[in-house]
This record gives sequence, C-alpha cells and structure tokens, in this order.
Amino acid sequence: MKKVHLKKPDMKAGIHKLKNLKKEDIKEYWKGRRERRERILEERRNSAFAQKMKPVYAFMNRFSLVFHALLACIINFVIEAISRHSILEAWEYMTGSPYVFLYNAFMIFVTFSIVYLFKRRVFARIIISAVWLVLGIANGYILLKRVTPFNAQDLKIAQDGIALINNYCNGFELVILVIGVAALIVWCVSMWRRGGQYSGKVHHIRALIGIVICCVLYGFVAEQAVDKRVVSTYFGNIAFAYEDYGLPYCFMASLFNTGINEPNDYNEETIAEISGNGEITRNETGLAEDERPNIIVVQLESYFDVAEAEFFTTSEDPCPNLHAMYEQYSTGYFKVPSVGAGTANTEFEVLTGMNLRYFGPGEYPYKTMLKTTPCESAASALSALGYGTHALHNNTGNFYSRANVFNNIGFDTYTSKEFMNVLQTTENGWAKDDILIQHILESMDTTQQQDFVFTVSVQGHGDYPEEQVIENPAITVEGIDDPAKKNKWEYYVNQVYEMDQFAGNLVKAIEERGEPAVVVFYGDHLPTMGLKAEDLKSRYLYNTNYVIWDNIGLEKEDKNLPSYQLMAEVFERLDIHSGTIFNYHQERTKSKNYLSDLELLQYDILYGNQYVYAGEQPITEGHMVMGVRDVTLSNIVPHLNKGYSLYGENFTKYSKIYINGEKQKSSFLNNTRIDLSEVELEDGDMIQVGQVGSSETIFRMSDQYIYQNGELVLQEGTATDKTKSWVDQSYDIE
Repeated sequence: MKKVHLKKPDMKAGIHKLKNLKKEDIKEYWKGRRERRERILEERRNSAFAQKMKPVYAFMNRFSLVFHALLACIINFVIEAISRHSILEAWEYMTGSPYVFLYNAFMIFVTFSIVYLFKRRVFARIIISAVWLVLGIANGYILLKRVTPFNAQDLKIAQDGIALINNYCNGFELVILVIGVAALIVWCVSMWRRGGQYSGKVHHIRALIGIVICCVLYGFVAEQAVDKRVVSTYFGNIAFAYEDYGLPYCFMASLFNTGINEPNDYNEETIAEISGNGEITRNETGLAEDERPNIIVVQLESYFDVAEAEFFTTSEDPCPNLHAMYEQYSTGYFKVPSVGAGTANTEFEVLTGMNLRYFGPGEYPYKTMLKTTPCESAASALSALGYGTHALHNNTGNFYSRANVFNNIGFDTYTSKEFMNVLQTTENGWAKDDILIQHILESMDTTQQQDFVFTVSVQGHGDYPEEQVIENPAITVEGIDDPAKKNKWEYYVNQVYEMDQFAGNLVKAIEERGEPAVVVFYGDHLPTMGLKAEDLKSRYLYNTNYVIWDNIGLEKEDKNLPSYQLMAEVFERLDIHSGTIFNYHQERTKSKNYLSDLELLQYDILYGNQYVYAGEQPITEGHMVMGVRDVTLSNIVPHLNKGYSLYGENFTKYSKIYINGEKQKSSFLNNTRIDLSEVELEDGDMIQVGQVGSSETIFRMSDQYIYQNGELVLQEGTATDKTKSWVDQSYDIE
C-alpha cells in the first residue's frame, strides 16, 4: 500500500509573504479570481451539456409559473410528510383534503413570485424552498417532543433559545442540528457562487406588478377559503388545526393573525351604551366583610370525569371525592376553548372572563398581549373588594410567561415550582398535585383578610406512556384491546385517581380551617388521547367538568358553563359585582347582542381606547411578589478540605448562591442546607440566595449576609422589596 506523505507547511515563507504583501498584489489576486470565475462560467455556458440543455432551460423559463406551481406542491407534500412523520398520512391529507392542500401550495407558490426580481433565480428558489423545508423539519422534530406544533410564538421567545434547546435536544441531536445548519449554509453559499444566472433582462417593474397580482389573488383565495370553510380562523386545538389545515396556513396564521380586529361599529358611543355609561366598571358586594368567603379556584390539568368515556370501564371509581361533590354541589359540563392542549387559554378565559374566539387562530394571549400589558381579571376584581390574591402552580414560573402575566393581571403573589420542594413526581416526571395543599394554606396565612387563590395543577399532563410504567396500579382499565392504548388510559386514570385524592384532601383542609370558603374545581381540557366525539357521553370534545364546593350553604344549581363565564357565575352566587367583564356577563348573558358586544368590550379594553374606563383604568401596573416565604441564612460551616455548608430556611433546588453578585456552583441537599464546594470566602464577602427560574430569571432574592470572622452578618432590608413588583427589581449579578 502506497504511503501518504504530508508536506510540512513552510511557515517562515508564508510569514515573509505576508510582510511583503502590497496593495497592488491584493488587487491583482482578486482580479485574477474574477477572471478565472468568468472563464469557468463561460466554459460552462459553452459546454456540450449546456448547449444540449439550452432548449430545456428556455422551455422551463417560458413555463416557469407552471414549474413553480409543481415545486410548491412538492414542497407542501414534503413538509406535511415530515410534520406528520408519515408519507402515507401526508398522502391521505392531500387526497382527503385536496382544496386545503392546494390552498397551502398556492401560498408557497406566491412566495416563489419574488424570484423574478433577481438574476440568480436558482439561488432565490433554493433559499425559499429551504425556508419552507426548515419550517417543516422544525415542526416535525418538535412534534416528537411535545403536543403543540411549531408556531410563531416559539419564534417570539427566541431569546430563551438555549433553554428551549436543552428541553428539546439531547447532546447527539444538538450535534446533528449544528452539522445540519452548517451544511445548509455551506450549500447555499456554494449555490450562490456556482448556481446559474438568468441570461435575459430582468424587468423589475413587470416583476413587481406580477408579485402584487399574486398577493391580491391570494387575498381573494384566502377570503373564499374561509367563507367556504376550507380553512377556519378559530383553532380549538392548534395540533388538530395543523393536521386539518396544513402547516403553511396554520403557521402563517399564528404569525400574522393575532389580537382582536377592530369591530366595524367600535366607537365611544357604542361602548357607552354597552357599559351603561361605565356602570359595569363598579366594584361592590352585598356581603358584609366577615361574611365574604375565601375563594379557591383549582384548574386540574387534563382532567375530565372518566365515567364520561363509553369505550372502557375501570376496576373501581377513580373519582370518589369529586363524584360526591357532584351529587351535593353545583356542577355541570365545562366548555373549554381547546382540546388536548391549550391549558393557558382555558386559564385566560377563566381569569379574565374574555372569549378567546375573537383572538387570532391558535393565539395564546398569555404570550402576546398579557405578557406585557396590564388587564383586569378575577384577581383585580376581588382585590378591589379587599381580598388578598394569590396564584400557585407546581410547574416553573416562566412557563406560558405566567410570572409576567400574573403580575400584569393583579395578583399579589405567585408561588411557582421554584418555591416548592417537590418530592413526589409522576412516572413521567411531573410534580404531583398533593404538594399544592400546603402552599394554598400558606398563601392564605400571609393575609388577615379573605383570600382568592388561583391554583394550576400539573399532575395529569401528558404525554401518556404506551408501556406499563405503574407496577401495581390502584385502578385498572378494561375494555380496550390494544395494549399500548390500554396502558396510556390506565396511566391517565391513575393520575386522575390521585388528583381526586388531592381534591378531597384540599376540601378537608379547608373545612378544618373553619373559615367560610368556596372551592371551584374544573378541568382545563381533555387529555391528549385522540378522543372522538362518539367516545363521550356528551358527544362533545370541548366539554370537561366543574364543581363548586362551599361551606356557606349555597343552593345546588346545576348548569353547563363556558369557561369565560365561570367566575361571573361564582361572583353572582356570592352577590359579588366586581370587574368590568364579569359584571357584563352577569347583566347581559341573555341579551340579543351579547357575544358581539362582548367582542367590542374586549377590543376596547385590550386594543382600543379604553372608553369604558373613562380615564380611570382599574389596573395600570403590577405589584406581584414571587413566593410567600422568605429564604434566610442562619449559619455557615466550613468543610474539612474546601467549601462550606450554608444552613437556613426555605431552600429549594432552585435556590442559587451568589457571592459578591456572582452565581456559584452549589449543591441543594434539603430545605435547610446548601453546600458550596469550590469557594474560599474572605472577610467582607457578600452572600445572597436567589430563587432562579429558566433563562436565569431571578424571581426573588434573600437579604444580603456579610461573611465576617466565620459568621454571617445580616444586612436587613436588602432582600427583594415585597412592596414592589418583582419584574421592576433588578439584581447586580453575573
């Protein structure tokens, strides 16, 4: 075998050349490159292959619109196959919904119209095709990791890209991603250099006119597609919408169609008529202060009464506590805005009383409007009557931007997972709901007055495993032949069983507290199980269940409610009339123009001139504090070799140690001890504990402690100011 000899580079000669390099040499070098490039292109144009292809190129240029249409159809099919993880399913979509398929292909075709502005048309086509294909690949990959497809909201949180990558990619996948992106960039650069150019004259004016015609025609087609119900402007489930209406339409709808469009008859006079000249902005109650009950609202993740399912049975009742409540207290079907996903949208409707149907298709107002804009809610309505208002969730604080949203809608405190020591999790890693009870009681203990506590659970969250992961399930499922499907439902039913125990234990704890109280339980949406309407007794996929428990003698009154009317209904039964939207529901539910006037009112409050407030907006900024417990340090003990043990109270695994403003590597051991292994302290060093969420968001800081002679000296008043919003407080850290 012939040996390969590598020539050693002559570094000295190279350095000598650089030292003696002249400006004329550089010009000559680039001139030579350009001339060489022209010779190569000329040789290619005059080659035998190019001469043979000339008639082909001329034919393709003459009928380029036809080939663009064909290419658009091919790209549309490919991205749907990637998104659906199946060529067969993409074929069924194309043949089963041909008008939808062609509508999406036409959208892609319109984007190709811009190539006529350039000489490098091949390169322009490659870039446009790559953008669509990358969109399809991103969606297909994300659907392997979560239920919600790739949408514009993912782009709007691009600043959290590192955290998202860690959530969705392992090390190997990250390497493949980097290689793929690099290969795409190299290929695009190569095609820029080597791709052929249009030899004729580029008529820019004609091209622009053609682009305008395509866009106008697309606008007409889009309007007809909506009118003829080929596509919809409302997505009850964004995942189902992507399956029904295709990725191009759904993604573009999530990108461009957000918020509430201004209604035709929006003006100050109309709002005055709707609001009774501002009368619906009142805040009042017929209850004396000592008669007002605590109000606890619990949103149960993916919960519905499994007895509603008609295709399987369970070994025993998985919901004995909730079923007992259904028998004794007000209950009914709970109509939610989404199926299988969309927790934050049900939450939005409950807390604000607003109807999601008037927003953009697939929109999450938590991620668009409420993330940055103050808005009335049940929290602000009850705060106006003297209630303490608290939010809790046994998931991370930044999830669905809740830490910002809850601040903007009037909550006093928000206790997220970063402030909980979660010891029990489901087999899928979600925090179990029972931990919420102690935090609900703690939040109520922080005030002397009555409290409103809004709690979001997470235990019932999917995805549900197809393998049997619970060794000895308390509840078994019968009637399902498919083992994978049976395992998924058995897992879900057992989570529901534990969620029901949580509901029973919470009610018991509230009863033992001995204060007047109302507790509302409801499910946010059906589980992600591919349910069909015929599988359910109600024959409706947007129904879950609710119940209003109380210890103040409320009359049982069963009715079906949409989620945006829930709090108005609870307030009405308690003789509470507070909050603009809730007052509107109480007064106008049965009126002729109820829904159209609701749209006007929502637009005025969120996007319009706020005529309804007459210059006196109820909430203009947030004041919310993260968590209700102070983290404190009591002692520091040096290790034998290097490092220290910090002792204190209320630590969680999200507690991070900062020394002189710089975050340190630490190990959480329990709620009273954190170890520092790589630190050598000196007298005068400042130590502080921060509760840190995703993207290094510091939700709350402890007081500062000065290390002095082996002791910790407390610096009172240096912690997060609990009289101000956590959002408005910055920390000098790295």
